[in-house]
Amino acid sequence: MTILDIVTYPDKSLAEHSEKITEIDETLKTLIEDMAETMFEAPGAGLAAVQVGVSKQLIVINTTGEDEENSYMALINPEIVEADGEFISEDEGCLSVPEFRATVKRFNRVKVTAQDVDGNPMELNEEGFPAVVLQHEIDHLKGVLFINRISALKREMYKRKVKKWMKGR
Repeated sequence: MTILDIVTYPDKSLAEHSEKITEIDETLKTLIEDMAETMFEAPGAGLAAVQVGVSKQLIVINTTGEDEENSYMALINPEIVEADGEFISEDEGCLSVPEFRATVKRFNRVKVTAQDVDGNPMELNEEGFPAVVLQHEIDHLKGVLFINRISALKREMYKRKVKKWMKGR
């Protein structure tokens, strides 16, 4: 397995819509394994293919429980088909938006349909933090970062911080 480079803001590819996956082959399965390895190394709660430079509708979610070895779930072409309630994600962060965390309003419960690594249909019903992770990663597939869901003032503060970093390189 390979640790992949994580694409970071302000890379324009993070704002693009990802393509639907039409073929599940060994190349895709290797990508899934590499994404999982990258997510665990980072460490993160989830990772979208676009975050490693692949514009495909694919996410991996960290499902590791306490006292367990690393485990994950891959979702191909995931889609939120139902959502309700409100959840305030008070310390949301993103591997593609380094050194920044913010409060984001999300749905409390989501129903997601997708395909598994064998192409079989799957359905997840999650609430609370797992629902936030799904929403966050599926947003990536639509070119939406969590900083697009915060106030304009906080977003501008982060953009200025990034510009300073880039000048210092």
